[in-house]
Amino acid sequence: MRPYEQRFPWTLDWNLLRTFMVIVQQGGVTKAATVLGLKQPTISSALKRLEESVGYRLIVRNPNSFRVTRAGRALYQECTAVFGSISQIPSLLEAGEAELTGHVSIVATSHVVSPHVDAVLATFAQDYPKVTFSVVVADSAEVVALIEQNRASFGICLLGSMPRTLDARVLFREHFALYCGKRNRLFGKDVVTLDDMRGEGSVSFQTEQEGGPLDSVRKLRERAHLAPGPRGISANLPEVRRMIIANIGIGALPVHVAERDVTLGLLRRVPTKGSAAVIDIFLLSNPRRKPTAAEGVLLERFHSMIEDTPITDRTYGE
Repeated sequence: MRPYEQRFPWTLDWNLLRTFMVIVQQGGVTKAATVLGLKQPTISSALKRLEESVGYRLIVRNPNSFRVTRAGRALYQECTAVFGSISQIPSLLEAGEAELTGHVSIVATSHVVSPHVDAVLATFAQDYPKVTFSVVVADSAEVVALIEQNRASFGICLLGSMPRTLDARVLFREHFALYCGKRNRLFGKDVVTLDDMRGEGSVSFQTEQEGGPLDSVRKLRERAHLAPGPRGISANLPEVRRMIIANIGIGALPVHVAERDVTLGLLRRVPTKGSAAVIDIFLLSNPRRKPTAAEGVLLERFHSMIEDTPITDRTYGE
């Protein structure tokens, strides 16, 4: 290392990194000051000191604009990783206890329904009763971002493309089909054909975009010749279900998730041209994260389940 690089971690005020991270997250100095409970000049001064310490312009500020520079974006990624590592310290200190303790934080896309996931969590919770859990629901893009930033133990989500910096494994596979609610004119029809569905309104997930993780679900709606442009949209599966039941439009749901509503007479599966859409749900972890004892054991159990259980057994709603 060059002399400057050797001195840098010893001379840098690490609090400046935290302040910079909040500035970027809040999109401005004023909002960052509010979040941190400090005055705006204090935040501006901290940003200036950090830029002087690293030798690069990090943020370009004008009266009507706020832009993070290329160097600023690179530093922000490292700040979030540092923040995630520091957040782990309490759990890491608990690792020396005789009995496994600690906390596992999971971030997942909405309404993950999998008996295999439930079985792993159930046996782990029984074996280690002192481990605590938190589960945050977010859209798939946010799940990926949080795992990349080292801010959660692991994530469960859909993927449009494989993230280069993360470990991604297929956790389970589900089939999507189209459904209408009992208020829809097609619900009580003896036989529903594709011609009957032409021009019907639809609802969709936000990720039903070309090239996105639910692209094959988008194609289901297109092949059914539903009215162009969804009438309702949500990133949350229960809300998409709600809109279908309310007859805002016809929409796609995982077959195994919708099965109970079909039995209760709330939904009816309608035909599609071609096979149902097949969607993979992934388990994400960050190789850069130093796992706590609890995280390491649970992640190992998930990986063992994936390796020992054929994907055909982890495929739902065929």
